[in-house]
Amino acid sequence: MSQRSVVAVGASMLVASLALAGCGTRDGGDSGTSGDSGNKVAKIGVIAPLSGDLAALGKGIQHSVELAVKQANEKKAIPGWTLEVSAQDDEAKPDVGKNAATKLSGDADVVGVVGTLNSSVAQSVQPVLDTAKIVQVSPANTNPSLTQGADFATAPKRTYAGYFRTCTTDSVQGPFAAQYLFNKAGIKEVATVHDKKTYGQGLAEAFTKEFEKLGGKIVAAETINPDDDKYDAVVSKIKPANPKAVYYGGEYPQAGPFSQQMKAAGLNVPLMGGDGIYAAKYIELAGATATGDLATSVGAPTDTLASAKDFIAAYEAEKYAEPYEAYGAYAYDAANAIIEALKTSLKDAKSATDAREATIKAMSSVSFDGVTGKVAFDEFGDTTSRVLTVYEVAGGKWAAKDTSEFKK
Repeated sequence: MSQRSVVAVGASMLVASLALAGCGTRDGGDSGTSGDSGNKVAKIGVIAPLSGDLAALGKGIQHSVELAVKQANEKKAIPGWTLEVSAQDDEAKPDVGKNAATKLSGDADVVGVVGTLNSSVAQSVQPVLDTAKIVQVSPANTNPSLTQGADFATAPKRTYAGYFRTCTTDSVQGPFAAQYLFNKAGIKEVATVHDKKTYGQGLAEAFTKEFEKLGGKIVAAETINPDDDKYDAVVSKIKPANPKAVYYGGEYPQAGPFSQQMKAAGLNVPLMGGDGIYAAKYIELAGATATGDLATSVGAPTDTLASAKDFIAAYEAEKYAEPYEAYGAYAYDAANAIIEALKTSLKDAKSATDAREATIKAMSSVSFDGVTGKVAFDEFGDTTSRVLTVYEVAGGKWAAKDTSEFKK
């Protein structure tokens, strides 16, 4: 999500229920299948929130990378090399993420990183990994500036050659939501709220621009402090404007309570957000009045894709303690993109460090059929996929409502 990746929560809940009956799994640090005697070691790092409010998403990312690495080792995907995972907790905080990136950069065996979840954390991580010439592939960052610079709207310019992502950006996701509300839901008046963070603000701005372009009206625009848990003051400002929906830029720890509180105050309209609220935890936090709330997330529902059947089965078989959640499939594809690049960069390398720059170069031409669809990158490092899905809360679960390719 930006921060914020996509799987149907119904499938996630199934995985969670299966996991409760199973055993636990690796919780952090280095992991991976031991290789043959004499094999050299290359590590794929993970930087994600493995503790705190967003740990459910971060753990899904971590385990999905672990699965990709285990399968690669079993297949001996890179002769002479054994892959390992080094998972680091960024706590969804930019300074902690920077420290995690510094730690991974100092490990001579690290040749690639999957992460981060949060765009604000990515801003701190990018320059560290870039200096070390370590490729980074995010399954969840959606802020456009991460690949196309601060002037992405008018003069896009790639700032970090080693940064890629498997998810679509806010410049796609925000307008996609606006088109759905205006054209398909028939809602012409919306209030916007965001949490002042990179992801939330960028998403709300992208939504607003497209919604007004279509002829819609933003009747109120407010912000919250992400550390707050009471939103009555903001709700009281929005309610008199009589919006027919509220578009929220941010993540589920705040969005869930916000939805519950606005309904309790009599503002009985749908809350819609991006992939940052698309999690089972959102419904738990929002409560019974969450019915009818909406979220967009990248790609088609994972459990509906023929390409994802093997991934889902393999993930369940590992009995991880946490489900793969919104970004698991995208993290799995991100890890496999790095592995595809390593097949080229490690072929004649004497050490993982020696292969770092070559891995970045090889990533630019990576192209394969992944769990989420075609995995390939454009000149900025963004995914070439533009498919998204609108989900609606119904019967206490997220249900796919509309899947289509975004068109300008």
